Amino acid sequence: MNDNNPNRRLGIGTWLSSGSPVVAELASECGFDWLLLDMEHGCLTDAGLLASLQSAKRHNLNLIVRVGSFEPAVIARVLDWGASGIMLPHVSCAEQAKQCIKAMRYPPGGTRGYSGSARVFGYGLASALASREHVSPLFIPQIEDYEGVMNSEAIAAVDGVDILFVGPSDLQLALSTASEELSMPYQEALTRIAASAGRYGKQTGILVRNADDVLPLKKAGFSCLAIGSDIGFLKSGFLNAIQEGSRH
Repeated sequence: MNDNNPNRRLGIGTWLSSGSPVVAELASECGFDWLLLDMEHGCLTDAGLLASLQSAKRHNLNLIVRVGSFEPAVIARVLDWGASGIMLPHVSCAEQAKQCIKAMRYPPGGTRGYSGSARVFGYGLASALASREHVSPLFIPQIEDYEGVMNSEAIAAVDGVDILFVGPSDLQLALSTASEELSMPYQEALTRIAASAGRYGKQTGILVRNADDVLPLKKAGFSCLAIGSDIGFLKSGFLNAIQEGSRH
């Protein structure tokens, strides 16, 4: 498979949790480099995901789907529908990363079943797999606990891992509730993860809710940033409208 894809490095994206194909279409036209469609905590159903993938169709836009857990059948279906890559939550060791990559790839490098009539191949109208033009999907493991931080270098070393992505809420919760020997300061964890990714030429990513954090994170080595979410933008807009209306 050809992995020499200039779109394998992601820049500024955003999180889509509402499950609305209209929101996905709007976000796709706003200039983001990538969109995250969240099936772990978001409102996306299988049917909603397909509609969102169909709506967000700007050329060269990367559509990443976060699955809820490691389920090869779900991963294969999401990729068949046209997702650019998979984000897997709670990856704590290299073996978990290897298992997911295997489920994402066709033989001989993996176990994913092949159908030339899938949407990813234009329902049979696009180039077939035999043309060797197929690009391996992006794989983004999420580092969300102490074990994942400590194993981040081994995870980054796995062939097929593109980006180590921090889940800030889960990682901060895990580090704050663990015993002293299984914890560390959150900022130290971020430094470790970024260093591990950089050592193997991989990107480091994170979800950013506060715009003031963007510059410090970039300086710390984070180059793949998800800025806010559709739910967050809507909530802020609604609350601002109420505040503005109450002033008059």
